[in-house]
Amino acid sequence: MEQYIQISKLNDFIFCPYSLYFHSIYENYEKKVFQRSVQTVGTIKHEAIDEDKYSSSKKYLVGIPVYSEKYNLMGKIDIYDQENKFLIERKTKIKNIYDGYKMQLYAQMFCLEEMSFEVKKIFVYSLEDNKKYKIDLPNETERKNFIDLIEKIQNFDILKNKDVKVNENKCLNCIYNELCPFKK
Repeated sequence: MEQYIQISKLNDFIFCPYSLYFHSIYENYEKKVFQRSVQTVGTIKHEAIDEDKYSSSKKYLVGIPVYSEKYNLMGKIDIYDQENKFLIERKTKIKNIYDGYKMQLYAQMFCLEEMSFEVKKIFVYSLEDNKKYKIDLPNETERKNFIDLIEKIQNFDILKNKDVKVNENKCLNCIYNELCPFKK
């Protein structure tokens, strides 16, 4: 039986495939052992979603689990506006719209659609500056890129894939930097 891929890991894998390995090592530890202040702030800001304190309005589905049999994915969404059919992923502060953000939203959207929810628009929302960024729904090329990403994650083996090109700037900001033998 294949294991499901956590939706949150899509962004991590794009950031650096090796970070998934280190993330799995630290999963059972207290977060304060390995998180930097940026990650801690993100965790705190996400509490409104995790504890279902975002809104009392019944139009919002908040923090619900989603899954996709087709793509072998599971995770949680931040916010789904049932009236407008909008999917919203919240981030602490958005400086750039990274591919990982898009892939996470696509994954959430595909899960919701497989669960018979219609998604008309997707957004990332920057909490610190109160800005909402519309992300285009995936076209055919983006769907193919999504499927390719899923296949790469399913087939990734840290012992066999030592030739992954790591980005030096990403390595400097990685919380696993001190442990990583693959950094530049």
